[in-house]
Amino acid sequence: MTSRVRHNDYGVLRPPAIGAWKPSLTVSVVIPAYNCAEALARTVAAVARQTYPAELVEVVVADDGSEPELEPLDAPGARVVRVTEGWGRGAARQTGQLAASGAVIHWLDSDMLLAEDHLEAHMRWHHLIDYAVVIGETGFVEAPGEEGVQSEYTRKTLESTRRLKDAGSSAYLLHTGASSSVRADLLRAAGGVDTGLNMAEDTELGYRLAQAGAVFIPDAEAKAWHVGPSTVMEREKEVHRHNWSYLGDLIPDLRWLRNHPRRHWLVPYVRVVVAATTYEQTRASVDSALAGTLTDAAVTLVGPWGKLTGERRANLDDPLLDLRLLHNLYAHEPRVVFAESVPASAAPAPFQLHLPTGWVLGADSLAKLVRHADKDLLGLVSVALVEGQDGVVAARLERTAAFSRAALFDGRPDDLVDEMYGSEWVSGSEYDFAVADEAEPLTGDPAKWRALAGQRQAEIKKLRGEAERLKAEIERLSAAAAPEPAEDSGRGPLSSLIRHLRSAG
Repeated sequence: MTSRVRHNDYGVLRPPAIGAWKPSLTVSVVIPAYNCAEALARTVAAVARQTYPAELVEVVVADDGSEPELEPLDAPGARVVRVTEGWGRGAARQTGQLAASGAVIHWLDSDMLLAEDHLEAHMRWHHLIDYAVVIGETGFVEAPGEEGVQSEYTRKTLESTRRLKDAGSSAYLLHTGASSSVRADLLRAAGGVDTGLNMAEDTELGYRLAQAGAVFIPDAEAKAWHVGPSTVMEREKEVHRHNWSYLGDLIPDLRWLRNHPRRHWLVPYVRVVVAATTYEQTRASVDSALAGTLTDAAVTLVGPWGKLTGERRANLDDPLLDLRLLHNLYAHEPRVVFAESVPASAAPAPFQLHLPTGWVLGADSLAKLVRHADKDLLGLVSVALVEGQDGVVAARLERTAAFSRAALFDGRPDDLVDEMYGSEWVSGSEYDFAVADEAEPLTGDPAKWRALAGQRQAEIKKLRGEAERLKAEIERLSAAAAPEPAEDSGRGPLSSLIRHLRSAG
């Protein structure tokens, strides 16, 4: 794997022409099935006719409780495994992929018909990069042999995004279990299939694959046909009513499902990482992260929590007193988790903010940072807070998908993220960061807190304007007082003042 794809623009990849290359990767075609013996036999037969080398293909059918049980399949390399834990499509897909041995997992519905080069079209991409999720071109037919019709949602999405090249972070929304493929290692790194979901499990899996760094590639040459309309086509409103009851908890990217102003969600939109130091400084940082207008934020509090044991101690003279007080304070706060070390990834949360302890966020800091990152789909936004003897103290907003993709390559993560997603530096004051001792007090009403921060920003803007005016006046007087440029060595008090005002402005 050598190609580095920026965002989801897979146009830099050049797959070989079908029939003009030599495959080497094995593939497991995983088919969840329930009471569909006739359709399944037709689908398995279509897999057996593929141009992809038969010795590299296996078929794993996951029988999701059919009555009677599905019989062994009369096809080379095909077998049936039984779903023994749970039921539904999520449980069947997970059972099938766990039993599979191929380097690539190819999902297929049990009522699909495939063009003979369908698998080969998919597999071309997996030989180019190992973080591709390939989506087949599925048409819907009433009976085998008919010309297929693409779903309207899929057609509009592909047309409006240059076939997902411009889809950005939402490319996963076209991920489907009807015909898609992914490297087994990437699938398992993303956590596999959620066995508790029996609808929309493919969308939820697509979201987690995106956080794992995947590029989504719809291949028009990977043709397949679905016999009969999909459930969404027939009962769209009912499907959405069902799926949206839980997808809001699992996919924070679906912002319209999170319109409640206060409630807690399972997967946060931004996970804020704070190191436990002193009680007061740490509390100020954590509380500011939980009090902002971006309400689906959560905190990972990092410290040596394993040292907190239950033996007798002098309560007020405990050497671990600050650590213990912090644990007491947040033990029952569901949005705070305790960790021994900084997590390698915030997945499945799409963003992670590293906040230096003792610095606090304004009411809109997180919301503004995320909006800034999303404007150009940046992978990293570094927030300059203060410059000290050891360099610049900074907060970092990291896009999970960007750092997951960077981790697939050798090199400095920040440089790789900049190459594949982009990165920027911004000023802490511009985004309402402040040290704990100078921050406005939190209030119960984020709107009032935001108003206080707005007043502070207005004052800063006014002072900057005054500094600009004074700078211009000093430059005018300097030019009048020193007509010969050589007389000013650049080291005098006037020059120093001008340089100071320029840096302040």
